[in-house]
Amino acid sequence: MQLRVLAFVLAGGKGTRLFPLTKERAKPAVPFGGRYRIVDFVLSNLVNSGIYSIYVLIQFKSQSLLQHLREGWEVSGLLKNNFIIPVPAQMRSAEEDWYRGTADAIFQNLNLIQQADPHIVAIFGADHIYRMNIRQMIEYHVEKRAGVTVASIPVEKQMAIEFGVVEATSNGNITGFHEKKADAPTIPGDPTRVYASMGNYIFSTDILIREILADQKRKDSAHDFGKDILPRLIGRVDMYAYDFQTNIIPGDPFGSPQYWRDVGTLDAYYEASMDLRSVSPALNLYNRQWPLRTAGYFDAPAKFVFDEDGRRGMAIDSIISGSSIISGGSVRCSVLGRSVRIHTGAEVEDSVIFDNCDIGRHAKVRHAILDKNVKIPEGAEIGYNLEKDRKKYHVTESGIVVIEGHQSTVDIATLQV
Repeated sequence: MQLRVLAFVLAGGKGTRLFPLTKERAKPAVPFGGRYRIVDFVLSNLVNSGIYSIYVLIQFKSQSLLQHLREGWEVSGLLKNNFIIPVPAQMRSAEEDWYRGTADAIFQNLNLIQQADPHIVAIFGADHIYRMNIRQMIEYHVEKRAGVTVASIPVEKQMAIEFGVVEATSNGNITGFHEKKADAPTIPGDPTRVYASMGNYIFSTDILIREILADQKRKDSAHDFGKDILPRLIGRVDMYAYDFQTNIIPGDPFGSPQYWRDVGTLDAYYEASMDLRSVSPALNLYNRQWPLRTAGYFDAPAKFVFDEDGRRGMAIDSIISGSSIISGGSVRCSVLGRSVRIHTGAEVEDSVIFDNCDIGRHAKVRHAILDKNVKIPEGAEIGYNLEKDRKKYHVTESGIVVIEGHQSTVDIATLQV
């Protein structure tokens, strides 16, 4: 049987805990890994899994995200059922309001589901760092004859307070949902871990439409899948937890552990970025059978210049993106975006540097995140005196200095007449 699959990517969250990185952009548009955006992970997972009919539901501070989707994810439309289309709030609720929750976002776009008439609907979040063969989750859904399948990942029991926890039997049948409860039930046979919901769902279409319509009539509903829709389906519909640990990515070595990170805070974002520096990182960006897709920039290669004592351009245990130039400075254990300049004698260590930043001569930067277009003056020191840094910048509890950037202006073509 050829399944018709329609996907919705929920990309409208505010991402307030990532401020100031989300001051002028939605969380899914935050850069990651030098040249990517967070949203690239879920879109790559869908496309690599053979799912090409995708609506991206946007809302807060969406301009940066829209621009990235246009530059990197436009689909030619040669086939009418192949598309990646951003969709703002449609104001279809009774109050003609913005998306009030994840379930309301789907309600406001029910017409898109009815027009496509898919067999199943995949509803995925846009703000996690992971790779997943979604086709395998769909096969599991079909094999179990499930009405709903929830992607789940085992996490340590003490982390239950941070996630929605799925209670399931040994064969995966879901018997309960527990929203951020310290005493949530553990995995059968494993008292040290719980099943955390990844916020990714597969629905049989008729069940999804029925429950979304019913939820809209409830005045006490938050119109959220985790809080409202899924708990009310317990005992009424066959629901299963799909164990993300069983997922196999083509091209990865057999037995490779699965990587998933919720980068909801600055510290979590920084740690996930630092994971990329490893000799054999848990998140493999170099698997050609499962590429991480993004916008196709016309960048020059990265360049390292000067080989003199006290003026040597080098980078160690780092990721350096296109058009960056290390000109007599040094970079260690860091991730650099596109078109970054590191000048003579400058030192960058354990840091994440976004596009178009400029680190002046003999400046020092460590344990920092620099947003786009930040210029560090000659001789300045960032991350060496946190009390001083707190007076000018945002500093996390763990001591990461975050420097707010500014959005570059859009070049407008001129015509001489």
